[in-house]
Amino acid sequence: MCGITGIFAFNEIGRFNMVRMAEATAQLEHRGPDTGRLFTDYFVGMGHRRLSIIDLSSEANQPMTDTSGRYTIVYNGEIFNYEALRSQLVQKGVKFQTQSDTEVLLQLYIQKKEACLDDLVGFFAFAIYDAGEHSFFIARDRFGIKPLLYYMDNDKFVFSSEMKSLVQYNLPLTLNKSAILTYFQLHYIPAPNTIYTQIKKLPPAHYLYVRKRDLECKRYYELPSEESKPPSYTDAQMQLRLLIRQAVEMRMVSDVPLGAFLSGGIDSSVIVGVASEFKKDLHTFSVGYKDEPLFDETHYAELVAKKFGTNHHVFSLSNHDILKAAQEMLKFQGEPFADSSAIPFFLLSQKARQHVTVALSGDGGDETWAGYNKYAGEYKLRQNGTSVRFAKAGLGLLKVLPKSRNSFLGNKFRQLHRLGEAAQFSPQERYWYLSSFAKENEALELFKPDFMDRAVIDEFQKLKKELVANIDGLGINDVLRADVHLVLPNDMLHKADQMSMASGLEVRVPLLDHRVVNFAFQMPANYKIDGNMKKKILQDAYKTFLPPELYNRPKQGFDVPLMKGYKTLLRSWIETELLSDDFLEAQGFWDMNTMRAWRQRILNSTDYDQNRAWAILAFQYWWKHQKAKTITEEEYKNLQDD
Repeated sequence: MCGITGIFAFNEIGRFNMVRMAEATAQLEHRGPDTGRLFTDYFVGMGHRRLSIIDLSSEANQPMTDTSGRYTIVYNGEIFNYEALRSQLVQKGVKFQTQSDTEVLLQLYIQKKEACLDDLVGFFAFAIYDAGEHSFFIARDRFGIKPLLYYMDNDKFVFSSEMKSLVQYNLPLTLNKSAILTYFQLHYIPAPNTIYTQIKKLPPAHYLYVRKRDLECKRYYELPSEESKPPSYTDAQMQLRLLIRQAVEMRMVSDVPLGAFLSGGIDSSVIVGVASEFKKDLHTFSVGYKDEPLFDETHYAELVAKKFGTNHHVFSLSNHDILKAAQEMLKFQGEPFADSSAIPFFLLSQKARQHVTVALSGDGGDETWAGYNKYAGEYKLRQNGTSVRFAKAGLGLLKVLPKSRNSFLGNKFRQLHRLGEAAQFSPQERYWYLSSFAKENEALELFKPDFMDRAVIDEFQKLKKELVANIDGLGINDVLRADVHLVLPNDMLHKADQMSMASGLEVRVPLLDHRVVNFAFQMPANYKIDGNMKKKILQDAYKTFLPPELYNRPKQGFDVPLMKGYKTLLRSWIETELLSDDFLEAQGFWDMNTMRAWRQRILNSTDYDQNRAWAILAFQYWWKHQKAKTITEEEYKNLQDD
């Protein structure tokens, strides 16, 4: 696990930017605190920060060049089947200088070029420079576990693991207004877009070829479709247990201490239970909430830890701990990102890093096996059952009842209200609604009309249409497929990568082994969800394996208790910095009446969505502290004309 960056200059003008590569690499030190190195070849530069996991020797450092001197790689990730691939290459006469998976990946590419991607089991973002062809090959893993951003103009191509690194190359950038509008609905910006028009995210399951100003981007992997004749439900459970066992076993390979996150939910509990069969002294980590006992699930985590005999660590967080971390974690966001669950994840990673360098996680289980409440809602909507009819009939009352994730009754009102509203939409519009925190008009009212003009709105509508294009009325698997493409990489995995790497911790996700995911999407939706159970086959497959207390208990979402902090510890920060009149007016694009109303609600009321408030504050922090120097669209056009 590491941080990578590089530049491919097309002329002498582009070469001027190579002097910035050292600083771009330095910005990635938190991702790779062990070693940093640079590689240059006149028009090409590559930088690497290493977090040593496999083969800790200096010979395995990067950038790594093969013995011919033609190919050089920088690589972020882990290839878990590297030993089997190495054996195959040795049989073909390849000689290795190290025991690293990096060298295996490099040699596999030399042998097979882009076809090597089909052989890889793991997660990765890597770049290989071919000095003979004078080209770059860059690839990102199937589900977007590892990030990769890039920029290209007439003079250069640059790439990096993180935005804060990429902008060190002093790029001419303009704000992407349609991405800002998307952010204030989804609370993240989906690939390939970023907050800057000129910077792109390489989408998951894609690779790039860069040759002499030509950029070719191709998808190399697709989720499979349902099998026409799937195995029986009993046989499918057996196959699932085997696939997960293989996935976990492969991810136990490490030359540094390894542990696991344990929330007490089904996904992380399955991973911990299986991992404990391979590592008897497994360290496990949970966070609890001192001041929010209704949402503290550490009891369930402790049951799992006791059953499997793990060395369990519980970090009990106060609201004060969370609020302090809220400000600290924003320093690691290169573009606006407002999933508030990143805050406890950030703290959990910090605490776990004191004991281990690698942690297994249960991420990905909800999106592939239908674990979220919204899937239950979608199932009910398609069945048009009693709860849907009640929600539609009582929508007027539900609109005015108090709604909050932070109380049992308030959460029920919230869920029924969303169900009633969602019932009014087509499947495509419903998917967007259930994925959003704000409606389009609610996001637009934050801004002056001349900032979010018709052209911006049209661009946003085009993006939205592309994101929901594959949703239809046929099955729940369509919704899961959309989430694997949208929510999983851009929210959940982005959060896990950014918050864990802020502490130099590698997080591995066995449930996103592509063979497990392939199997999930070959199974019919009724294996995953019915009127009584979400994540059905996963729960049934491990029912006798896990503590019985984990079953048939309500899954309670947790909103970080920011609302209380807005009025206490964070009040001055909000009132005098992020939402002060002076700052808002200097930015020049907010609707001041709307923003003053938001400030009033945040500081003095409890009748608002605290997540929408956090999205505003996270954006303001980014603008004040992390935004790169930008130019106007007119200035950018003139620059291109010159």
